[in-house]
Amino acid sequence: MTISNSKVKLQLVRSLIGTRESHRATVRGLGLGRINSVSELEDTPAVRGMINKVSYLVKVIG
Repeated sequence: MTISNSKVKLQLVRSLIGTRESHRATVRGLGLGRINSVSELEDTPAVRGMINKVSYLVKVIG
């Protein structure tokens, strides 16, 4: 069985002002800080769950 090294690239597109603290922590956990910051992460179920949680704040760009 081979392990693929697929990556997912995220961009923070909305401000964190007025969002829940847990959503802010999730965005920080994804490696995003400021608006338009980009992070490239391994495509794992944990990362996918974090993206789903804050899908209204981030955009998957690759």
